[in-house]
Amino acid sequence: MRLESELTTTLAACNTFHSFEKFAEILSPQLIEQGFQQAGVATIRKRRLPLETVLWSIVGMSLFRQRSVWDIATQMDIMLPGKKPLVAPSALVQARQRLGSEAVKQVFLAMATQSYQANKFETWAGLNLLAVDGVVWRTADTPENHDTFKAQNNGHSDNIFPKIRMVYHMEVTSHQLINSAFSDYRTNEMMLAEQLIERTPDSSLTIFDKGYYSLGLLNRWHQAGEHRHWMIPARKDLQYEIIQRISKHDFKIRLKTTPQSRKKFAELPKTLEARLVSKVIKGKEYRMLTSMVDPMRFPSEEMVELYCYRWEIELGFREMKQTLLDSKYTLRSKRPDMIEQELWGILLAYNLIRQAMTAAAARLDSVLPSQLSFASCSMAVTQFFATLPLTSPGNIPKHYEFLLEQMRYFKLPDRCSDRNYRRWVKPKPSKYPHNKNKNASQLN
Repeated sequence: MRLESELTTTLAACNTFHSFEKFAEILSPQLIEQGFQQAGVATIRKRRLPLETVLWSIVGMSLFRQRSVWDIATQMDIMLPGKKPLVAPSALVQARQRLGSEAVKQVFLAMATQSYQANKFETWAGLNLLAVDGVVWRTADTPENHDTFKAQNNGHSDNIFPKIRMVYHMEVTSHQLINSAFSDYRTNEMMLAEQLIERTPDSSLTIFDKGYYSLGLLNRWHQAGEHRHWMIPARKDLQYEIIQRISKHDFKIRLKTTPQSRKKFAELPKTLEARLVSKVIKGKEYRMLTSMVDPMRFPSEEMVELYCYRWEIELGFREMKQTLLDSKYTLRSKRPDMIEQELWGILLAYNLIRQAMTAAAARLDSVLPSQLSFASCSMAVTQFFATLPLTSPGNIPKHYEFLLEQMRYFKLPDRCSDRNYRRWVKPKPSKYPHNKNKNASQLN
């Protein structure tokens, strides 16, 4: 009976705590609870730092990159009331360890799924436009991280930071992330891409880089759901048999699979049917291979130009690394388990900003969320989080409404379609002094 009364008192105190209500406009508490249940994490709040508050401190690690984790918890006012006004930094470390990385991952996946289903994105031929690509993250140079994440395989690996290889699945018109997978640096990106197949939404077109050419991967991607199409640049040495000539630059073809790929992908047949479309743009021919074989539903004139949307995911990488994390490329956590937790927190923080940008763009006519300035919007969202502790709970919806109205004015100018920059290779800086007016003998 004593334990029951103590739990009742604790839960009653937590219900009067307003910090969770403050963040409800950004991320629903029900989604957090759903993610915790999927991860099997207990949520009985008996400490000053419940798991929900620890989750928000991890999100704050990305929003307030220049501040310490202890300072972030104080800034966001996410601690339960107590006798002492602050908590010890060691308490935050222990709280992060209690939460783990799987709980943050499940919250990110729950939030990404709900946001994708709730929003109506720009489509082409009834398909949502998605993209898959990889990125590398740098971790602290410790022996434990070297053993877990590995580094570049060369003669000087002892002096190279351990890295994490990550693959994203992104909706390109809003830059919202759908899913992600990561592992050590030496893991192949196509192996990580296979982990994204299960959660790929139906009625979608996923655009791949040419490095993802694997008939086993592409076939499994297409067969895993309803109308899950793919598009990838055709290799120069592509061997194929023409089944039907739809037009001069549009063929329905048959591709032969290799015994090695059929051994790895048991469901892969000996041949696959696909569509090869080509187009000459500014004197250069571009060829695209795709699963969209129906010429009536998918016109070839627009298919090649769709590939330009793949570069939106590259902009997403830049937004995360340079804008959100302030170009601090080394992750701040030291241990492998905390590094994984921090990575999921970065993806969650990025999606929270992108979700607000999607809501703001919906109030404008014919404006995509990707046409809003991420730098300006992320600063507005960060300021919104910074001022929440000073805001009464009843005024939160009004302030969030003002945030969305403010983000409407951050529209970027239209992109110049004819802009062209020559590739510039920067020379490696020399460690020796250089003076044009002196020869080598005078420098000694």
